[in-house]
Amino acid sequence: MRTPTRIPSRPPNPYEELAELADPDPHAGPDPHADPGSRTEPLPLIPLRLTYPEAEPDAESDEDAWSPPNHRRAKRGRRRRRSPFAAVPRALKLLVALVVCTGILVLADRCAQMYAEKQAQQKLQQELHLAAAPQVDIHGFPFLTQVLEKRLQRVDVTVPHVAADRVSLAEVRASAHDIRLTGSLPKSIRGAVVGDLDGEVRLSFDDMNRELAASQVRFSRRDDHAVDADGKLTIAGQELRVRAQARLQLSGGHSLSTNVDDMSLDLPGIATYRPGKGKGLTLHHETAERISRDAARAKALLSVPALAERLGVSRADVAAALQSEEKLHRLTGAPRFVEKLTRLNLIDAAVDHPWLLRKLGIDPHLIAALTHIRPPELTDRLAFSFSLPKEAHDLQLRDVRVDKDGIRATLSAADVPVGKAG
Repeated sequence: MRTPTRIPSRPPNPYEELAELADPDPHAGPDPHADPGSRTEPLPLIPLRLTYPEAEPDAESDEDAWSPPNHRRAKRGRRRRRSPFAAVPRALKLLVALVVCTGILVLADRCAQMYAEKQAQQKLQQELHLAAAPQVDIHGFPFLTQVLEKRLQRVDVTVPHVAADRVSLAEVRASAHDIRLTGSLPKSIRGAVVGDLDGEVRLSFDDMNRELAASQVRFSRRDDHAVDADGKLTIAGQELRVRAQARLQLSGGHSLSTNVDDMSLDLPGIATYRPGKGKGLTLHHETAERISRDAARAKALLSVPALAERLGVSRADVAAALQSEEKLHRLTGAPRFVEKLTRLNLIDAAVDHPWLLRKLGIDPHLIAALTHIRPPELTDRLAFSFSLPKEAHDLQLRDVRVDKDGIRATLSAADVPVGKAG
């Protein structure tokens, strides 16, 4: 058996073999190193066909043979391996898809809720004739499910600055529960019936101070059911300090009114006028002391028999005091005389003896103007009230109270129809 010829690691160069068989160059000179006797004639050219021994099969398999790289396939494979979702489990992908769908549904539900709130604001503004649109907040989730069931859990309504008689309500707030919608879905909702409603009405002192005719009067809390009024009023060209107390009272469950009493008008440093039956003009303690020390004023006061009798001074003592300065000072210097003088009503003296007021340092024209003003005319300047709109006749005012910022009253109602609830 012939040993297989091993293919050399480097095959012979065919051009070198051709170069050896080619004729020598005729133009080239003789080779000086060649032997002269060995020169021969050039041989004729013979076509030469080179063949290579066939390579025997190598021990390596065809699978390991070299082939050009497929860059497209390798690139595609690398891209597929680098995908961040390739290793994500299928359950997680489904969970992410579920979350996205839930978010879309929640967004759609929220948009529908906002649209319903806007429509409710416009409807309430039209029906209640409000200057500004109220704020409506619909609670409960999901909203669309409540609409399909025609039953809303809770709706909050806030109306700012509602005109109410002489003043404006700072805020009317109500919370409606168990609202039953009437009509057919989706566009034929005619109205609703509110199962239960509670709320609050607030009248602020700032609005009262600004809006009442007596703009110089300030209102503040006296107790849980009364308001103090303290300010200034101008009467007969003179500025008087006014003080009063307004007690709150409900009228028929739909309105609130005030009963103004304990009113006083102060002439600074001179006297106080209290309108009403059994009241009148009384001197300040400082004025009474000045009169007791001033002989001329004291004699003018005692010369009026009606006033001397109210002071508890007998006619004999009056006659003696008018004739003797010593007895006059003894009478008017007594502490009880000054105390009685501060409780003396000078209204009758002002009518019958206007000169006496001038003698005491009081302007008779001012007292005449005060006496001609009826008590209701003064109290009307300080009185305030408010009523609920006639469209809200189903609401009831309850539990009126006064706090540091104003007056608050609670609202309540049941089975209140809104719109065309029938």
